Amino acid sequence: MADAEEIRNAYRTLVKKCHPDQFLDADEQKAAQEKMIALNLAYEQALRLAVPKRATTYQHELSVVDAIHLAEKMLHNRNAQSALHHLNRAKERIAAWYDAQGRAYMMLQHYDEAHQAFREAVRREPDNLQYRRGAFDAAMGMKNNQTLQGKIKNFFNRK
Repeated sequence: MADAEEIRNAYRTLVKKCHPDQFLDADEQKAAQEKMIALNLAYEQALRLAVPKRATTYQHELSVVDAIHLAEKMLHNRNAQSALHHLNRAKERIAAWYDAQGRAYMMLQHYDEAHQAFREAVRREPDNLQYRRGAFDAAMGMKNNQTLQGKIKNFFNRK
């Protein structure tokens, strides 16, 4: 069986021979167009057979505990974007994960997303007062954003 590089080289050689731009006659161009379609389909199929499928798991996945730990470090350093990145590498989601996500969104002043995250944390652990407090703070942030003062503040923070 040919490897991917051999398939690519053969494909390029054939494309040079039967590309529609090589012909002036309209009928020859049409025939070349048909050959190109068949060639492209064959090329894709050959590559699928030659190149092994990639692993279905993302190599950089983290356990939920490790993702939360890294996110906490990023939040401590006031780097909310990196915290969200590390959280998204987690294999699963637990209430503490949603809490960390909510705090990252709060830091970014994305109150709607923060509120959703905190509500999910509360749904998973209804007795946790920290999660409830986060949901309340996010709801207040959403409400304050609807006021004229909040809109003016957001306008100047974006600049």
